[in-house]
Amino acid sequence: MDIKELTKAEEEVMQILWRLKKAFIKDILGKFDEPRPAYSTVSTIIRILQDKGFVNYKVYGRTYQYFPVISKDDYRKSQMSSFVKDYFSNSYQKMVSFFAREDSITVKEMEEIMAMMKNENRDKKRK
Repeated sequence: MDIKELTKAEEEVMQILWRLKKAFIKDILGKFDEPRPAYSTVSTIIRILQDKGFVNYKVYGRTYQYFPVISKDDYRKSQMSSFVKDYFSNSYQKMVSFFAREDSITVKEMEEIMAMMKNENRDKKRK
């Protein structure tokens, strides 16, 4: 599935919607820090998210309740794959090596990542 990339503003609205699971525009607005964006700004972003296939809605009279169509996990996987492909020649090994060289990751964190990957691979083989 080809998931489009979100702008910073779109992602901010989606983060709120993923947390709320379903919401009216006023509910989404209420979760922004001050100074909050205008109602019309959030409404426009929601329409863009609909066009991109991230959001759908249910009609209640003259109001719309919005809900995510793409899960946060699916979006994260898509973005991570793109990131590794674009910056590390599609190699997770090169990515981990980069962070290790930059001292951005400790040996303990590396061991934890390796243990998690080992567990994930074991779980996949069971399925």
